Amino acid sequence: MWYVVTLFLGMLTGALCMGLAVMDWYAKTKKKAQASETLARRGKEASVAAEAKEKELAEISRRLFQDRQQLDSRTISYGELEQTNKILKRDLQNIDVQLHKLELDGELQREQWKELDERSTQLAKRYLSESVKAIVSSIGPNNFTACKDRLIDVIGRCRAIRFSVSEEEQSSLLAELRKEFERAVRSQFEREEQARIRAQIREEERLKREIERELKQAEREQAAIQAALDQALAAAKGEFTAEVERLRARLAEAIAKSQHAMSMAQQTKAGHVYVISNIGTFGEGVFKIGMTRRLDPKERVSELGCAAVPFPFDVHMMISCDNAPALENALHRALFRRRVNKANPRKEFFRVPIEEIRQIVKEHHGEVDYIADPEALEYRQSITMPDDDLEYIERVYDAAEEEPIADDV
Repeated sequence: MWYVVTLFLGMLTGALCMGLAVMDWYAKTKKKAQASETLARRGKEASVAAEAKEKELAEISRRLFQDRQQLDSRTISYGELEQTNKILKRDLQNIDVQLHKLELDGELQREQWKELDERSTQLAKRYLSESVKAIVSSIGPNNFTACKDRLIDVIGRCRAIRFSVSEEEQSSLLAELRKEFERAVRSQFEREEQARIRAQIREEERLKREIERELKQAEREQAAIQAALDQALAAAKGEFTAEVERLRARLAEAIAKSQHAMSMAQQTKAGHVYVISNIGTFGEGVFKIGMTRRLDPKERVSELGCAAVPFPFDVHMMISCDNAPALENALHRALFRRRVNKANPRKEFFRVPIEEIRQIVKEHHGEVDYIADPEALEYRQSITMPDDDLEYIERVYDAAEEEPIADDV
């Protein structure tokens, strides 16, 4: 039994061994198969990789070939390099010559520019100098602003062409212009003063002749009235009559007139200050303020309204005073900024309300009678005159001019 068991165990062991051997063989065979598959797969992958690498190498080879061809095409031979070097040397020499020529031309041009700058500077100096001389020589007492504007314009033109005129030079030129203007004004005042003195002498001589004429006329009139009074008294035989009183009144007037003429002869500053207007010529609110020493001041107003203006003047104030020049000067100074002509202070026209003139006269002379609204008769008639009246007046004047003047008998 032990034998059977042993045999069975032996057989079982053999079977087990055989099974183990078969399993081992199977495992080894499977491993080999797997290894073979892995090798095949890896071989296939290596083949694919080899093919890709081969293609990559072929592409690299192709590119290298193209690069070699391009490099070969760019390859320059020594002869070509030598020829190119000669050309470059010749070009460099030409460039050097051109640069030297440009330097010489630039130096010559700079010298020409310098010469032109010097000439332009000299011309600008001469232009400025001649312009200043012309402006200074043309300045008068009434054109300072115009000459100043001309001088500033000349300086601006010089600066526009890059000729330097400093602020100090400009101030100096303006100061010189002011000095010339002051000199011109003083010369004008001296001429006017001399003319005024000559006119005053003529006026005093004329006034003297007029006073002498008035005195002689007053003496003749006084003598005639005295003779008539003596005859009237002799005829009245000491009785009171109206004719005697009338003659006595006329005699008193003649004596007063003679005394007035004598007082006028003794008072050289006595006269009349007048305030007149001409709205048809100068417009509303413009007055001329002047003075006259004539015994009849209206003669002066009539002279001012001569043919030089289209309409006669209207009198607003006629002020008789012992010192007419002082009152006239006070009015002119008080109304200095109201002058119509600000360039020439010798003109006596002022744009000012009549009430303001009256107030100044009141402060320096006292209350006076005045006319606020001008009559301006001819002007108002002219702007309202119908055409038929205008034609009629023209015919009358034409007829009067054509009518012969009869000889005195």
